[in-house]
Amino acid sequence: MNIKKILVSQPRPTSEKSPYFDLEKKYGVEIVFRPFIKVEGLSSKEFRQSKINVPDYSAIILTARTAIDHFFRLCKELRYNVPDTLKYFCVSETVAHYLQKYVIYRKRKIFYSESGLMEDLIPIIAKHNKETYLMPVSDVHNDKAVVLDNNKVKYVKAVMYRTVSNNFTPGETFDYDMLVFFTPAGIKSYTTNFPDYKDRKVVIAAMGQTTLEAATNAGLQVDITISPEAPSMASAIEQYLKKALLEEEKAAAKVAKKATETSKAKDDAEMTAAEKRSAAAKKAAATRKAKAAAANKK
Repeated sequence: MNIKKILVSQPRPTSEKSPYFDLEKKYGVEIVFRPFIKVEGLSSKEFRQSKINVPDYSAIILTARTAIDHFFRLCKELRYNVPDTLKYFCVSETVAHYLQKYVIYRKRKIFYSESGLMEDLIPIIAKHNKETYLMPVSDVHNDKAVVLDNNKVKYVKAVMYRTVSNNFTPGETFDYDMLVFFTPAGIKSYTTNFPDYKDRKVVIAAMGQTTLEAATNAGLQVDITISPEAPSMASAIEQYLKKALLEEEKAAAKVAKKATETSKAKDDAEMTAAEKRSAAAKKAAATRKAKAAAANKK
């Protein structure tokens, strides 16, 4: 298999149960975790320029743990004591549970989508339509904000952190066979760090519609993405590796079959030559015998 080393542009998983580690063992590949981007929080001075007054909002829409960290960081810098009455609407249970780092977990004020999809959070938000919603986001907005817009949810986006390129150092080894992207910013960082990116023969994996569009716009051919059959990036990568391994095994079997046929043909040729030599020898012996018999008659 041509895929030996994979770069996943995310931080290394904290749990050893990550499916990426299973891929390493199952397919004998090396997976390196190295983000193409990093997050920087806006300072309180920068945030004030947005003219957003956090106390004006009674509910927060949270799409990531990063958003939680920067919301509470900024509140602290702004000297705003987050009230116990504030409600939190989270895109997933994982994000909701992360709130325990900052607040006492109470179901009456923390809500989340059971499926982990933003679409399934909409009905919950609709039941609390009297709330004033604030959504902490990065300077690069994601698909989740689009879902809110499409469903006409009244909310205000508050840019509290930004994504910047996590530049590669000069001479840093970059010998990967596959690159895995999760954000448009990751695509931009890659093309900026490596101006010759179009000439690099690597397999590209991209997750999310905006990431796919960014890759296509950059002239990259996306070989791997999620699908109903492979809903996670790890499963999509496994699907690709499995297919590549199967094709490699078929190619190896074809080569082995051809070698066997060549060897058999050679053996047949050698056997035919031996048979011809044996027939010639028999004919020569018969001729000599006939000549000897004729000589004896004389």
